[in-house]
Amino acid sequence: MKKSLEEVNASVNTTAIPGKLKRLLAFMGPAYLVSVGYMDPGNWATDIAGGSQFGYKLLWVLLASNLIAMLLQSFCARLGIVSGLDLAQASRTAYPRFVNYALYVLAEIAIAATDLAEILGMAIGLNLLFGIPLLWGVLISALDTFLLLFLLNHGIKKIEAFIISLVAVIAFCFFIEMFLVQPDIHEVAKGLVPGLPSGAALYIAIGIIGATVMPHNLYLHSSLVQTRKFERKSQDIKQAIRFNIIDSVIALNFAFFVNAGILILAGTVFYASGNHQITEIQDAHKMLEPLVGNKLAPILFAIALIAAGQSSTITGTLAGQIVMEGYLNLRIQPWARRLITRLIAIIPAVAVILINGEEGTGDLLILSQVILSLQLGFAVIPLLHFVGDKAWMKEHVIGMLPKIAGWISVLLIVALNIRLVYEELHGWMSTGSLGFWKVFVLILAIAALCLLFYIILFPTISKQRKQKPFIHAPLPPFAVKSVKSYKKIAITVDFSASDNIAINHALSHGEKGVEYMLIHILESAGAFVEQDYINDAEAKHDQDLLDRYEADLRKAGYHVVTRLGFGNPKKQIPAIVKEFNADLLIMGAHGHTAWKDMVFGTTLDAVRHRVSIPVLIVSE
Repeated sequence: MKKSLEEVNASVNTTAIPGKLKRLLAFMGPAYLVSVGYMDPGNWATDIAGGSQFGYKLLWVLLASNLIAMLLQSFCARLGIVSGLDLAQASRTAYPRFVNYALYVLAEIAIAATDLAEILGMAIGLNLLFGIPLLWGVLISALDTFLLLFLLNHGIKKIEAFIISLVAVIAFCFFIEMFLVQPDIHEVAKGLVPGLPSGAALYIAIGIIGATVMPHNLYLHSSLVQTRKFERKSQDIKQAIRFNIIDSVIALNFAFFVNAGILILAGTVFYASGNHQITEIQDAHKMLEPLVGNKLAPILFAIALIAAGQSSTITGTLAGQIVMEGYLNLRIQPWARRLITRLIAIIPAVAVILINGEEGTGDLLILSQVILSLQLGFAVIPLLHFVGDKAWMKEHVIGMLPKIAGWISVLLIVALNIRLVYEELHGWMSTGSLGFWKVFVLILAIAALCLLFYIILFPTISKQRKQKPFIHAPLPPFAVKSVKSYKKIAITVDFSASDNIAINHALSHGEKGVEYMLIHILESAGAFVEQDYINDAEAKHDQDLLDRYEADLRKAGYHVVTRLGFGNPKKQIPAIVKEFNADLLIMGAHGHTAWKDMVFGTTLDAVRHRVSIPVLIVSE
């Protein structure tokens, strides 16, 4: 099984860092990427709705959700650190195939719902700050695909620094907002006492839970903790778990204060002034200036909204990659993964704006968070099974108290969701006759409930899970075998300094009786269209360079042929290598750079998956 987020896995080396404080700082970062999901635009919608309709009375729901979030995220960190698997990979190892397919679909729905909130939040922020129409803002939001690719190429620490800077912007904006509105601290404290003021508050409360404890964050955190490299000794694993718990507590409490700030802002400005039906972010922005009496308040509000949307969209993309690779063992180019996720979310956003106008976006945001809450049990229940099982966690299994707290939390969430679904379905079914779509939705609801009970009971009804908590299958006995010498060696060249290194490595793997082939692929626009019919100046120049390489090597006594290919190197190189019947392929680690990597992906990865011979990659 491939490592989770392979390109950044174990990329931050903490083994040589002296002192506990410095090591703690090296481990800190993953939870901040997770925390942005707890303050994305979906949270804004539910917090504004809760604050405007019920004042500070649902503040306790935010606090309870945050405590649950800290507990569950610490479980995710423990799973990733101890097992070396993310939550999706662990589920694929433990559950039957049909269950994993169902869990994958549900996880993708959750990610699409998350992305929907981020798209709408970004679009609304652009509309409020610059006057860009909401529909255009939704379409512009698709372009942030390339930002993630740029950041990934510079390492996980750069992504973490970028996210932390956006979180700081959000926090600063709301710190100023609190100073401007000056809420009544005594009344705020009363909001921490549990209670639901009305039946309508249940829908908002579940939306707050879904917006706070998000399914995709569980997959994300279990993978991100694996970006830290540390010794696999028991004491080092315990220290890594402890450091990541500290990271989670700090980051998620930070997110709690931001969410509480949004709800308090809505309660102070809207509820107190009798504007109890402010559920749209746009309405909240519009009402801030006249009610607060300050022009700065709506500007800070819009800036924080854009920062929240942009930071959340990056982590949503990473979660999508983790889920697809973990459940399906399917890896596609990050830009393609990003566009797929974004298009799935853009379609309902555009449809709602076209049908209902900009007024329908607030309801859509709250609905997206309720969907997230409905999906939560399908991610949390497997997580609780894994971290509570000694077969998986060995001596790092969670204690009885955290286990009880975890199960109480998930059962509370599941019970609230079942009640909500029952009430919604009952009200829906009681209006008119049963049509095809009503029956279809009812069947889906029953199937989801059956799946939920199955994954709860699965460890007690199956012995399969006890046999498979390993990344690799048992190793066969090792035997030393002679490997045949290479008779034909292919070498890719690009007329750079890498060629000298690649060719010399090739010569060291064979003798003068070996046949060598030098391969260069012409990637011009004309080469893609005309293929080997092209006869332009660049093609002639590249062939001349190949001839010079050939002449120099023949003078040294080597048997060399050359081949000039045309078009996509990911297809052309494997085809030429197979035609040459090579025993070994040697490639310089130059490949594409910048925009070509975004469009074509890396040549090295594509080629090595398309040939059935050893591939040696050399670099300067």
